[in-house]
Amino acid sequence: MLLAIDCGNTNTVFSIWDGTEFLATWRTSTEHQRTADQYYVWLSTLMKLQNIEAEITDMIVSSTVPRVVFNLRVLADRYFNTRPIVVGRPDCLMPIDVRVDAGTQVGPDRLVNTVAGHDLYGGDLIVVDFGTATTFDVVDTDGAYVGGVIAPGVNLSLQALHEAAAALPHVDISRPQRVVGTNTVACMQSGIFWGYVGVIREVCARIKAERDRPMKIIATGGLAPLFQQAEDLFDDWKDELTMHGLTVIHNHNKTEGNIR
Repeated sequence: MLLAIDCGNTNTVFSIWDGTEFLATWRTSTEHQRTADQYYVWLSTLMKLQNIEAEITDMIVSSTVPRVVFNLRVLADRYFNTRPIVVGRPDCLMPIDVRVDAGTQVGPDRLVNTVAGHDLYGGDLIVVDFGTATTFDVVDTDGAYVGGVIAPGVNLSLQALHEAAAALPHVDISRPQRVVGTNTVACMQSGIFWGYVGVIREVCARIKAERDRPMKIIATGGLAPLFQQAEDLFDDWKDELTMHGLTVIHNHNKTEGNIR
């Protein structure tokens, strides 16, 4: 069984893949202080609660927080007796090309989304990921990653409003009934929701114009279904896009003989 781990700035997702489907997926907050032993107690407890008796034989990690990788490596070695593949490291083989400026380091999550998008939908894609940052990743015809756009995340923007303006409360993101709010919360929700609808529509339109070709827009992340309500911004959305990409990368490394 494969344990796929996607570690983002806010949350870390663990999924168990049996080769055909995900048996379970769990989410925890990202904390670089968490030890390998703590990870194992948490993970093994959840597996028991869901009656999952899978034997973990392989592990792959994508992490935008470098400090957590060490303890995840220890987890793999100490409890599963395996060497994890870490996306972005030189020993991790990628099934796609990365065509960006020399010396540029691309976030591993963006590479994984590119791999998943190309595997599921083919080339000429814009992958919109609603994470701590909202990212737009451009996938070329042959599946190569060729750049993208980074914007502040939706929740990050809400948090900034709340912290920078003493009179503004913290609010949850939702689609407002009207554009013009008649109270503070409704005004904030309208500004964030319709503001990001505008960001998504404009950025994607400009990418398409610059690329001068038809492109599919694929969304992922927890807020993708919410924004899909706004006049069909996306051609499709997939909640487990990143996890799917990790399974594709793992299989590529296995096929190429990079997994012992």
